[in-house]
Amino acid sequence: MDRAAVTQGINIKYNGRMNVLIFNGTMDSSPYTTANKLTGYFEEQFRHKGFNTEVFSPAGGHIPFFEYPQGEIPKAVQEMCDAFLKADVHVWLTPLYHGSMTGVMKNTLDWLEMTSKLSHPYLTGKVVALVCWGDGSQAMQGINAMDSVAKALRAWVLPFSVPIMKEHLYDSVTKDFAVSYRHKFDMVISLLGDARMVRSAQH
Repeated sequence: MDRAAVTQGINIKYNGRMNVLIFNGTMDSSPYTTANKLTGYFEEQFRHKGFNTEVFSPAGGHIPFFEYPQGEIPKAVQEMCDAFLKADVHVWLTPLYHGSMTGVMKNTLDWLEMTSKLSHPYLTGKVVALVCWGDGSQAMQGINAMDSVAKALRAWVLPFSVPIMKEHLYDSVTKDFAVSYRHKFDMVISLLGDARMVRSAQH
């Protein structure tokens, strides 16, 4: 499998519906973690709207440490690149780690270098929404870190991000997401749909 093979998923459409990738940038495997609850919420809402939705997480992706390969691209990397290229829009989710995204998230994104020789390399033309949470009030640092990487990968960043103070994320009675945050998540979903239509109209 060579670099030329990383083309199979570009701009694939299924029945004209929007292809969504939810990128859970953690190694969390428990369904009760914030990362997986957020992933589940977005996945459910997108599927309810009839969008083709795929979830990618380093926890199950088996992505190796980035090292520019001299020969074959690892199969797991090939599949990851295909998933990232196939999607029209992305939602990136990460906890705040020392002022940035998780290391495994950045490592995964580094592997998109394998698409650099394509006619539309990296994430050219994709629209990316950003969500980050932290125990304090500094989650915007994680948003800014992801923003820098997304733009370096030639993506358009949705001009509405969601930095989360984790202590305010859950309703104290129902233990579900607080209404204020659900409204923000739903706004992200709505704006991504609008952004996809605008981008499609330009091509």
